[in-house]
Amino acid sequence: MFKNYFKTAFRSLTRNRNYTIINIAGLAVGIAVCMMIFIIIQYQTSFDDFHAKKDRVYRVLTESHHADAGNITYAKNVPFPMPANLKTAFPQLEQVAPVYASHNDELQVLDDNGTPVKNFKEQSGVFYTSPSFFNMFNFPLLAGSYESLKDPNNVLLTKEIAENYFGDWKSAVGKTIKIRGYYSMGAGLFQFPATALKVSGILATIPANTDFQLKLVVAWGTDFTGDKEYGFEQPQWNQSAPDFGCYVLLPPNISVDNFNQQLSAFAQKMATADNKDNYILQPISAVHYDGAAGNYSNKTISHELINVLWLIAAFILLIACVNFINLSTAQAVTRAKEVGVRKVLGSNKFQLQIQFIIETFLIVTIAVILAAVITLIALPYVNKLLELSLSFNILNNPSIILFLLAVTIVVTALAGFYPSIVLSRFNPVNALKSKLTVNTTKGISLRRGLVVFQFIIAQALIIGTLVIIQQMNYFMNQPLGFDKDAIVNVPYRPDSTGGKLTDYLKQQLLSNGVQSVSFNSNSPLEDNNNMFTTFKFDNAIKDADFQAISKFVDNDYVSTYKLQLVAGKNLKPSGYTQEFLVNESFVKSLGLKKPEDILGKEISIMNGLIKCPVVGVVKDFNDRSLRQSLAPLLMATNSTMYRQASIKLSTTNITSSMQSIKKIWEQTFPNYVYEYRFLDEKIDSFYKQENQLSQLYKIFAAIAIFLSCLGLYGLASFMAVQKIKEVGIRKVLGATSGSIVYLFSKEFIILIAIAFAIATPLAWYFMNKWLQDYVYRIDISWWLFAAGGLVAIIIALATISYQAIKAAIANPVKSLRTE
Repeated sequence: MFKNYFKTAFRSLTRNRNYTIINIAGLAVGIAVCMMIFIIIQYQTSFDDFHAKKDRVYRVLTESHHADAGNITYAKNVPFPMPANLKTAFPQLEQVAPVYASHNDELQVLDDNGTPVKNFKEQSGVFYTSPSFFNMFNFPLLAGSYESLKDPNNVLLTKEIAENYFGDWKSAVGKTIKIRGYYSMGAGLFQFPATALKVSGILATIPANTDFQLKLVVAWGTDFTGDKEYGFEQPQWNQSAPDFGCYVLLPPNISVDNFNQQLSAFAQKMATADNKDNYILQPISAVHYDGAAGNYSNKTISHELINVLWLIAAFILLIACVNFINLSTAQAVTRAKEVGVRKVLGSNKFQLQIQFIIETFLIVTIAVILAAVITLIALPYVNKLLELSLSFNILNNPSIILFLLAVTIVVTALAGFYPSIVLSRFNPVNALKSKLTVNTTKGISLRRGLVVFQFIIAQALIIGTLVIIQQMNYFMNQPLGFDKDAIVNVPYRPDSTGGKLTDYLKQQLLSNGVQSVSFNSNSPLEDNNNMFTTFKFDNAIKDADFQAISKFVDNDYVSTYKLQLVAGKNLKPSGYTQEFLVNESFVKSLGLKKPEDILGKEISIMNGLIKCPVVGVVKDFNDRSLRQSLAPLLMATNSTMYRQASIKLSTTNITSSMQSIKKIWEQTFPNYVYEYRFLDEKIDSFYKQENQLSQLYKIFAAIAIFLSCLGLYGLASFMAVQKIKEVGIRKVLGATSGSIVYLFSKEFIILIAIAFAIATPLAWYFMNKWLQDYVYRIDISWWLFAAGGLVAIIIALATISYQAIKAAIANPVKSLRTE
């Protein structure tokens, strides 16, 4: 019996080829979008989920209470003494591991005689930790031992890094490399001499779905991590580094809430006049979603965004199902005689419903297969857009099969149930006499409602996309307060010669067509402008109640970046710290009324090691992403803290200037890997997530409009069949083709207007909520909503014009000859 159902269903689909193709195409696109969103969310929610002890692993967060009541922030870095003190104070902890993620490390591969043969530079991926880390996290070894990290100057390499450094990872164990690292602490940037490391093990390939993207793992106690005077073994609780963290493994019988209470009591005991922070544990499962505290990969995703993606997937799948319903019911009248014959021959309602459900199942099954093909083709482009490593591997990811089965069942039920009811209830006598009317085929109100629903989603996505694009344009065109054009930043080794090296390099560069050069710790606007420091102002006993960002810059920094002095003078040339520049926000934070009021006042930083007067005030400029407000800023000279040269190029000879810069660098630093980055490119990268979101919204909005238009086409087809005699009579009575087109278009414009009226407040609410995350933001203008509605109307009219014109030019004799 079921064989006959399938055979009959296949014949019916073949006979109604055009409707079948449109149904399959709509469902395939909708299911493909749903499947890709499922794969993205599955990947994002799998971060660090593969660790066997993940339910008991926590990181320690620093909870800071600021001067303005109620303002609490959380940071992933902790004071240097934290790990050692936790071991002593809480012996019940199974494991405690210090973790420091280093950046911009210089590495050399040595031959058997200790001679450097290769130079490398790792921007990230160098971690300092102890064996306890691997007792919490599962990163398998291919060779060697985790216990080797008990001894300083040992290092574990990943398989890929070992192959890059030595060619064959199997021969890397026992070899020697040298590392020269830097770390920032408070206002300072510290460099230790190059240290020889023995390769004591090889780690297997690190999974993409972890926030620990390890490349080299250096034993804790090596160079600055073991230094008690300037490094990480300092006993002061007010000293830390931005990427210095602590992870613990709780025993099974201790709850995190109970331990957090003990940790708060511990924090009160350790509190000092300069540090009254609290500390709490955060589950490892929450790290990937914490954009505020961040993580070591600098890639997070919010729960809100995941929920939005789920909603978009659900809505697009619903739109696809609505299309099927509209097209199927539009086709119902043309299949009336078929239903009448089946009923006369003895088919009951249930059998007819089964027949039409099987037709739906066949269409959905074909659509699912086509959706899988679309996903396979589109996934590489999605990976490139979102910088992910997603895969459509059914063998390694059986949940995809379960998802496809679930989608097949749900879509068959959603899309097939209502049309099967409509078709099976036809009166056989009326069906055979072709006397079905609008009243006979009830449900046009539902179909209109479904079209409204589709266009609510489509217009909301269009408006949301326009808002995001407008916000991005605002970011890109917002005055930053400094010059960013034709400035290239070239990292280099800090100058320990009191400024002689920077003077030499500056002389060499200026003689090779460069307009200006500044040596500094970082640019005016960078994602790592987080070197906040405590300070004492005007001989005060206690630290000020706020911290300031510190930058170390030479006297050419102001002119190179075209910063504006609003009071005082520029820094004088010096390799050491003798004067301070501050910004307007610094003056305002101190409660001073005029910039001139701070001139001559002394500021003390780094526990009194540096104490100098303020000589000038610069106009505020954006020092961080436009998501954040301006921060108080301190600038001073100190050549040992410089880590890059900011070079202003002439736009007429950029290529030759870049060649000259490279030559000078390679001659001056023969064992240093030359690299560079233009400042405007770096600034653009700050808004990568917004750009990715904008691209996704454009794609989803386009798909929603496409699917909604298929739904419109279905309703237009239905109306063309239902009104065929009405149109014929109107034409006989003298109606023009234009009036017939208007007859069709009027109703659709009303439906889209209703959808627009509902979509507008919804879009305004959610996009306004999204914009609240940005300090600098646009006001949502009325024209964004008008543009969204206009786009929807134009596309909709273009869609229905085919059916409207076809009905308007049809011969009325054909529609009236049976009357």
